[in-house]
Amino acid sequence: MSKPDRIFRQIFQFGSTDLTHWFPSHMAKGMKKMMATLKKVDLVVEVHDARIPIAGRNTILKELMGVRPSLLVLNKMDLADLDKTKMIIDNLREERENKQMMFCECLTQHSRSAKKVMPKIVEIIESSERYNRDEEVEYSILCTGIPNVGKSSLINAMRRLHLKKGRGTSTAPTPGVTRSVLHKIKVNERPTIWLYDTPGVLTPQIQHPDIGMKLAVCGTIPDHRVGIDIICDYLLYILNKQEIHKYVEYFELDSPTDDIMQVLFHIADKQKKTILLKTYDGSVVRRPDMFRAADMMLRAFRKGELGRVTLDDA
Repeated sequence: MSKPDRIFRQIFQFGSTDLTHWFPSHMAKGMKKMMATLKKVDLVVEVHDARIPIAGRNTILKELMGVRPSLLVLNKMDLADLDKTKMIIDNLREERENKQMMFCECLTQHSRSAKKVMPKIVEIIESSERYNRDEEVEYSILCTGIPNVGKSSLINAMRRLHLKKGRGTSTAPTPGVTRSVLHKIKVNERPTIWLYDTPGVLTPQIQHPDIGMKLAVCGTIPDHRVGIDIICDYLLYILNKQEIHKYVEYFELDSPTDDIMQVLFHIADKQKKTILLKTYDGSVVRRPDMFRAADMMLRAFRKGELGRVTLDDA
């Protein structure tokens, strides 16, 4: 057997990066409000990023799912390696008494998968015990998940599909836009269904730096909390480890590499992204803008342009 041309890193050195304690106060408040809202709802819809089906789980939300009937929606399926994610989900099914799960992609105007969510919600509610809500004619659901997994996009897709109305909640490419449990949002007419939107909530303590980095790559933790160059380095490590080298063609590199600075310098040079810096003698020189290059690399990954990737191991 011939040896591979290149040997890439098998372990990522985290250094001083600490992502295990990022839990803003609005998340703690949101969690308390969610607990109080549970008695008002018939179903909990937990939205996940299909690229991180394990790292993206909040263990506290997992406990919530056992209190009421639940539906796990794995969003952004168009960005994930579905074969790998499905293997992981098969393992998750064994942990859940309620095995209601489905894949979804809510960012396009005519998402076929988004159309299947509401019928599944109605099916689960009407086949479940409604506890103290038997006399309520209208249904209520609680939508939960960690930050930036597409909860707001799902809500807006449901309103667009079933009410022919616009946005019911704000969306943004950065985590933390929804900061409180909002007033009820109507998402369906027949039957009438109201939805409680919630802030994205991480587990209070991330168990391992590797989990934190996967969350950061997917935009669940703000880039500035980690450092965009470090996130890109971890992304490069994952892509090489999984032998996904589409980045080579996309950024017009000569070959795969383990050197993130080489990649970012190349991107900056190709895209003519530069900054002016003052030297010690007072002169001004033009240098590659590594920050903008890193931003371009991360945006390309998050749009799916570097390949369909599931960061968790099956």
